Amino acid sequence: MASRDPLPFDPIMRAAALWDERIGPARPMAAVTSVMRVQQILLSAVDAALRPHSLTFARYEALVLLTFSRRGSLPMRVMGERLQLHPTSVTNIVDRLQADDLVRRTPHPTDRRATLVEITTAGSTLLDAATAAVTAIDFGLEGLSPDQQTELTDLLGLVRRAAGDFD
Repeated sequence: MASRDPLPFDPIMRAAALWDERIGPARPMAAVTSVMRVQQILLSAVDAALRPHSLTFARYEALVLLTFSRRGSLPMRVMGERLQLHPTSVTNIVDRLQADDLVRRTPHPTDRRATLVEITTAGSTLLDAATAAVTAIDFGLEGLSPDQQTELTDLLGLVRRAAGDFD
């Protein structure tokens, strides 16, 4: 996955040692810097897996969300809440998916103010292929066992809960 030769040392740990010497305890800085670097690695891996399917991770997540719904459709407002995105971002994602015939907008049957977004057959077919691609690379989490993946999710969940991401 690396596009260049690896460094002969861990630059984050080197920075942490210098931080300890010159500033103070480096644990939070090293953890945050590591998370940020891993985010770059994961985004690169997932983007590479989704690119042949002409999907971004945001559009992929939207398609997954729609398939998780009971009817294969959700109001745009609910999509924004579940994806934790601003309404404008949801509109942009749905616009692109609709332009590619992967979703369609339909009027809400009981709320004239709401619009439902429904996954199409083409969207479901593409989602299956894209899901095979990202699961084949474990979403970029190379080097972690299934138990470690669970532990990582649990640890990051603690930070997300403390930040008010969920109750």
